[in-house]
Amino acid sequence: MVGFGRNKISTLKIIRNKNFWKDVDYIIWIVPLILVHLSCFLIASTQRNLGITDWYQHAIIAYIGSLTAYFLAQLPLQDLRKYIKPIYFLTILILLYVNFSGTSALGAQRWLSFAGLYVQPSEFAKLALIFVLASILDRTRFSDLSHLIKPLLVSFFPWILVFIQPDLGTSLVFGAILLGMLYWSGMPYEWAFIILATFVTGVLSYLYQFGLFIWIPIIGFLSYKSLPNQKKLLTLFVVFFHSLIAKISPWFWETVLRDYQRDRLILFINPSKDPLGGGYHMLQSKIGIGSGGLIGSGLMQGQLTKLKFIPEQHTDFIFSALGEESGFLGTLLVLFLFFIFIFRLIKIAIQARSDFESLIVIGITSMFIFQIMVNIFMTIGLGPVTGIPLPFMSYGRTALFVNFISLGFCLSASRRGQSIRKNL
Repeated sequence: MVGFGRNKISTLKIIRNKNFWKDVDYIIWIVPLILVHLSCFLIASTQRNLGITDWYQHAIIAYIGSLTAYFLAQLPLQDLRKYIKPIYFLTILILLYVNFSGTSALGAQRWLSFAGLYVQPSEFAKLALIFVLASILDRTRFSDLSHLIKPLLVSFFPWILVFIQPDLGTSLVFGAILLGMLYWSGMPYEWAFIILATFVTGVLSYLYQFGLFIWIPIIGFLSYKSLPNQKKLLTLFVVFFHSLIAKISPWFWETVLRDYQRDRLILFINPSKDPLGGGYHMLQSKIGIGSGGLIGSGLMQGQLTKLKFIPEQHTDFIFSALGEESGFLGTLLVLFLFFIFIFRLIKIAIQARSDFESLIVIGITSMFIFQIMVNIFMTIGLGPVTGIPLPFMSYGRTALFVNFISLGFCLSASRRGQSIRKNL
């Protein structure tokens, strides 16, 4: 009982910690909560007359997530370093379990069920990858391509396990996190181009194979110019790797990707080719956003939203409801809020106390940037439908909770960075 009493007292001290509220970064707190409360109206609007209370659950998860972020903000990130390897391997084991015994819905096996609650482990896997990459990259000084092996290897296992669920959208987020953290840790931008060029190689191998005879030599030349040592050997490796990508990409497209995934990646170019199938979501989303005009129809007043022209609009296509009900000015305001939020995260990464903390913040920032851009591009017809949610706005309990956990880690780095500057 004595021990319990001490824990209770220490918890109360944490809650009443005045120094925390003195040093807290209010932008990181306020912007997500504004977005959450706005999205509650939009979620309720997409489900009005149906008796569904997902908006209520969205708010509850946000409040629980805020409280979790508050406690995590007071925990030095360095203290978590000793748990990184066990957490990473546990994450891999859970993802394996999901692929064999997880709960299926909408043609994918992505969830675990606990007492009626569904948890998506791939969302937590993003944070696990960020921490393990930060622990590797804060000690890495890029002098040759061999330094890429370990980061690529630890990223590959969660990526492939999520991809085969199948969850193409979340698997792409892993790639964005990896590239963002590699760049921040000092990887030459030419190397980033060589990695990204594999996508171009894959597309050319399927659509225009003759172009590979020009493209791959260009990649080899850039590799030779950017590599500091062992130029010939590593250039041959890069050329071989891109040639291998060119060989397996057509097989990957035809055999590994499912029909609906291929449709999503193609139909955004011309969704009218299949207006009642793969292009339906995108066409209706564009119509909904366009119908909002300058100021929109008003919250809870959108007719296309009310008539449910877009299935599951409260999740990945919540931005279309925003466009219809708040118009161009409302979407502009949300974009501005996202901009100052991302700008603040980058500033925290720059001012972080250590490279480890800076890399964690930039990994989280890369995750948010990629998800925001891909989701908005998807809803306005400038990108394929990938199933990536809009942070803090799309309904999804696990994703929203992980977003607030991420904020807690960023707030921790922010507070420690401020304490260092005050002592200078």
